Amino acid sequence: MFLEVQLPWNVIIPAENLDEKGLMLQRSIIIRLLDDFASKKATKELGYYLAVTTLLNIGEGKVRQHTGDILFPVVFRGITFNLFRGEIVEGVVHKVLKHGVFLRCGPMEHIYLSSTKMPDYRYVPGENPVFLNEKLSKIGKDAVVRVIVLATMWLEVEREFRALVSLEGDFLGPVS
Repeated sequence: MFLEVQLPWNVIIPAENLDEKGLMLQRSIIIRLLDDFASKKATKELGYYLAVTTLLNIGEGKVRQHTGDILFPVVFRGITFNLFRGEIVEGVVHKVLKHGVFLRCGPMEHIYLSSTKMPDYRYVPGENPVFLNEKLSKIGKDAVVRVIVLATMWLEVEREFRALVSLEGDFLGPVS
């Protein structure tokens, strides 16, 4: 799910980037904010950071004593992405294993659909392995699959989420 959030942030501008006109300063603050935002990747509470949409406020800068850099408190709106239990999403299969498949959905790379959560599907090994059911519906590499989220897990060290999903429910499965 995409969320619009309002966030406070501290932007540090090196002293050599300062200019008496102020235009370069505002530009430096925006560029640094975008760089910091992109490098943060995700948080447990908000999910994956995707985009800064609106810069609402740039506070008064404070000089840092030992470095001479200036710290500006800023407030902005941004877009984040997070999966929630019970949410129905579509993902693209990128890896097929004997015991299930891994999907991608937005910035999430590790969404696991276990073979035990695919009723009526059976594994068909080969050069391009797939899961197949009696109606010849196929789940293989690059297939788009509609699933329901069972659980998510936050990994602090990698700064990413993992999710467990299922096909058990109405209107779930491969999307043609």
